[in-house]
Amino acid sequence: MAPKNPKQVPYGAYHKTRMPAYDPELTETGPGTPMGEYMRRFWQPVCLSEELTDVPKAIRIMGEDLVAFRDRSGNIGVLQRHCSHRGTSLEYGIIQPKGIRCCYHGWVYDIDGTILEMPAEPKDSRIYETVYHGAYPAFERSGLVFAYMGPPEEKPEFPEYDFLHFPVNNRLVACSNVYPCNWLQTYENTMDHIHAALLHNNMTVESVDQAIKSGLTFSDAFTSGMPILDWERTRNGHGMCFIAGRRVNDDVIWVRHSELVFPNATHVGSLFSSAHEARHTTVCMTRWHVPVDDENMIIFGWRHFNEVIDRYGDGREEDCGVDKIDFLDGQSVRPYDVGQRAPGDYEALAGQRAIAVHALENPVSSDAGVFMCRRLLHELVRGEAGPDTSRPVNEDQGQTLHSFGQDSTLRMPLHPDLEADEQAIREMERKVYAIMADADAVDSADRMAFILARLDELDGGMLDAAE
Repeated sequence: MAPKNPKQVPYGAYHKTRMPAYDPELTETGPGTPMGEYMRRFWQPVCLSEELTDVPKAIRIMGEDLVAFRDRSGNIGVLQRHCSHRGTSLEYGIIQPKGIRCCYHGWVYDIDGTILEMPAEPKDSRIYETVYHGAYPAFERSGLVFAYMGPPEEKPEFPEYDFLHFPVNNRLVACSNVYPCNWLQTYENTMDHIHAALLHNNMTVESVDQAIKSGLTFSDAFTSGMPILDWERTRNGHGMCFIAGRRVNDDVIWVRHSELVFPNATHVGSLFSSAHEARHTTVCMTRWHVPVDDENMIIFGWRHFNEVIDRYGDGREEDCGVDKIDFLDGQSVRPYDVGQRAPGDYEALAGQRAIAVHALENPVSSDAGVFMCRRLLHELVRGEAGPDTSRPVNEDQGQTLHSFGQDSTLRMPLHPDLEADEQAIREMERKVYAIMADADAVDSADRMAFILARLDELDGGMLDAAE
């Protein structure tokens, strides 16, 4: 006789073999899907600049086969991959002084899809006026190639954030990481901040030597204990952040935010020891989690290098590039035995199946951020969210967008009662979040001074951290 609760019996795998469906509303991103249409309203990185050479690059983004190239005049093109004449792939095209020439019959397309030349057709052919090849607006910025794949009449401005200009000597280094899984698995992982204290603390590694060899070590403040976590909607539900408080020592706490800006951007705070030694730092990584198709994705982004984020030379610019980033091993494919002995994000995320099945999960309290992320995304694709309340960019006034991504350290003596100390940290981290929320209303040029002054109000300005 079958047990009353077959999921709750030992050796019950037989009762768990029926596979529920995945969530199509969030995971499917092809043309015409709810999430795919939502993502297409935003600029998306599609490759690194270094991947555009003297030959075209075949790319696949949100289920669309495309080709990217830089013509010999320096213009960037992102075109549908198959020639409008007879369907030959333009990945075999010849890059021209202006546009790209199909190898089969020589048709030349400009970056906007205009036909410039058809060698075998009359100069007055009506095809010049009646056929436009599929093309998307594209541009380069600091080593990344961006494309806008939505309705042309709705093309937005590129989001210009404070951290792209601060500090003044900030260097943006382009990089990517390829994952054989659905985009949502890597994206929501940012809100699962508890994994930084578990997956990355070497508890799953055979030895400390193996951890060091594999590059899996974070600083002690990351891994010495569980962070005190909270989550908050930002931008009226068009984003969210985690708020993580940690005690660094008997006198100092560290409050960290990383923000998701929907649909698929992340603003990640510092990853190195300087994060809890400086008074206040801004974003260390800006990343976009871009679907290739429903079972593959690429994280494109910038590592930020400056004297605040990498004051001790923790970062390595030379280790950033195509399918590699410097901050932690385990972000891209490695030999299988290495991944088994020292698993990282790549193994944990790709190991959730090609498309994670949410109905099979057993959520606990520390998953609150992941489920908030999913709920907010559902609201956005269904049109149930209110307007984005971010203070808009104003180029004439030098007004840029504010981000909640940050790290701050504050003076707060250890309370002898550990539960009381945790509660005090929780209260302090909410006050830091309030400062970051208020900063959105402050002019860009004054935001950093505003934040620092408010932090001084919280702890008396007595922190002995290097400025």
